[in-house]
Amino acid sequence: MTTTPPGAGLGAAIRTWRNRLPPLAAGLPVVRKRRAVGLRREELADLAGVSVDYVVRLEQGRATTPSASVVASLARALQLSTAERDHLYRLARIVPPADGTICDHLPSGMQRALVRLGDVPVAVFAADWQLVWWNRGWAALLGDPLALPPRMRNFARDRFPVGADHTPLVLWPVTDTDPDTTDAALVSDLRRVTGRFPRDSRLAALVRDLNAGNERFAELWAKGEVTANREVRKTVDHPSVGPVTVDCDVLTDGDTELKIVIMTAAPGSEDETKLQLTTVVGPPAGIRN
Repeated sequence: MTTTPPGAGLGAAIRTWRNRLPPLAAGLPVVRKRRAVGLRREELADLAGVSVDYVVRLEQGRATTPSASVVASLARALQLSTAERDHLYRLARIVPPADGTICDHLPSGMQRALVRLGDVPVAVFAADWQLVWWNRGWAALLGDPLALPPRMRNFARDRFPVGADHTPLVLWPVTDTDPDTTDAALVSDLRRVTGRFPRDSRLAALVRDLNAGNERFAELWAKGEVTANREVRKTVDHPSVGPVTVDCDVLTDGDTELKIVIMTAAPGSEDETKLQLTTVVGPPAGIRN
């Protein structure tokens, strides 16, 4: 009698989903001489933020217990539907995210729409402002978030640092035209989503940490205000092209509370030219991007 290895189903599913996703749909450049129709292992690893060796071990059934965060990253990178995402969780022997908790998963249609934006700087944050997706344009303008530990890829933790070991979410200085309004809107939005996701432990821990460790956050939280996000203007002091002023718009999905953040410059302006240059010139030598 033969038995199926513990990770065989998980590995086969990942391999099947990887083989069906064309590179172009994932926002990757198309190379002419290419036998693989779907993603290569190294491409999936890069999109999911894991090592190529780990992807190989998962597909071969030698790694059978990926963490929930790795499963979530793989589901996003593979552009799985919600049902497929839940199946991936179960194959990894992890309970899928429950209703009433924050969604980190981007619907495949949303990902396809974002890929069509090309190099326009865009990122997606979860309801608690945890960064869950970004494109090449975002990394070129602000620095690659892969340089940060996952816990620090959170806009609220970046805006209201706790302790001396704070690592900025962006790699070079960014100035708001109205920082007080930005602070108030962020805290207000977090208050709003705590009502939407009262059982989410990650959100509760975030609010608890910031209330206890950041005086500015605690002051704004105590006001109890609930307002909507507003368009803001930011100036990025980019190390290669100099200051770039951009409009920062936040689009919120009503079902998932995922926040799509898009940065654009006025058409025909010097800032638009600089913004386009960021994806061409890259950062100076020695700066990770």
